[in-house]
Amino acid sequence: MVDDRSARARRPNIRRRVRSMRAAVVLALTVALLSVATAIVNIGIDTVDGPLAAYVPEIVQNAAGFTGALTGFLMVGSALALRRGLRVGWWATLLLLPLTAAQGLLQASRYSVPLIVLSLVTIPVLLFSRDRFTGSVSLSTTQIAAGSALIGVQLYGTIGGYALREHFEGISSILDAFYFTLITSSTVGYGDITPDPASTEGMLFTMSVLVLGVASFGIAIGALVGPAIQARITKTLGRMTDSELQTLEDHILVLGYGELTEPIVDELARSDEAFVVVTDDRDVAATLSERDIAVVTGDPSDEGPLQRAKIDRTRAIVVATNRDAQDALAILTARQLAPETRIVAAATDRENARKLERAGADTVISPSVLGGHLLVRSALGSEDTDLIDRIMSDE
Repeated sequence: MVDDRSARARRPNIRRRVRSMRAAVVLALTVALLSVATAIVNIGIDTVDGPLAAYVPEIVQNAAGFTGALTGFLMVGSALALRRGLRVGWWATLLLLPLTAAQGLLQASRYSVPLIVLSLVTIPVLLFSRDRFTGSVSLSTTQIAAGSALIGVQLYGTIGGYALREHFEGISSILDAFYFTLITSSTVGYGDITPDPASTEGMLFTMSVLVLGVASFGIAIGALVGPAIQARITKTLGRMTDSELQTLEDHILVLGYGELTEPIVDELARSDEAFVVVTDDRDVAATLSERDIAVVTGDPSDEGPLQRAKIDRTRAIVVATNRDAQDALAILTARQLAPETRIVAAATDRENARKLERAGADTVISPSVLGGHLLVRSALGSEDTDLIDRIMSDE
């Protein structure tokens, strides 16, 4: 009873945290889309009629319009990082929000008013939900190498192009050198900046930028697209992605899968309760995933899969397969990781009920004993007959 009361007391706080997180993500994404839309609208109009139009120079208005679109796309990335619960996403969004508000102000257009207001409203919401975004970025070696290669090639082309500017037609500043590097490495090549045909150094340098730039862009695209493909594969194999796992809160954890687990999963699915199944059977995991049921593939008695399923945030844990020995190991691990969470188990052999309780289960139900009790009560026509009939009709 004490555990139930503490769980109920924690539930409103958990739900409040989830709502604040979702509100922050939705607002950040809305600001991002609004920033891009506002920039496009302001770029397309010839006459600016905002209250600050007379005080802001036209060149500043145009610059704010172009950079507003870029900021909007950066905000989309930070909003996606927020959705994964990353701290870096929180910091990026917090730094970009004042920028979007300032850009909307400098655009000096009436169309920018919603962007300014929404940006300022999102800031306190983001500050209020600060403790919710605690995830850290874990970059793979490939991703670090791809980013380093891309940045290194851009620096090489920019510095080298400026140093060899006398061997090029069209390079007179560091910005021209960066522009040349970008369009060359991306194979766009407008032709407005070209090496001097008589300069061997210029031609060799251009070829090196082209080869290294194409390679670095290819590696970078692979590093970005690779995780998306991996996420799709994990979905096919019945695994949850990191972003899906990060949003788990106040859910029910079902450890293992067997004959006793099937009706439990069906009942939870009908009740619209948030729950996750942890099973080491890949075929079962794939089948459940096809039914849009959250699955973590792994041994329920290992700490790793339970931690990935956010056992520390779960409301209750259900252990009910037809293998009491494995269930006992799963209960032991779950009790160690979540000492305050309620654990309910089913004992296939009624003699094992006490053992499961000693393993850490709060409540142990023997389906055979319960079924026999209900059959007798129904046969004798007790007052519970209507309830039994209702349960059986639901099946």
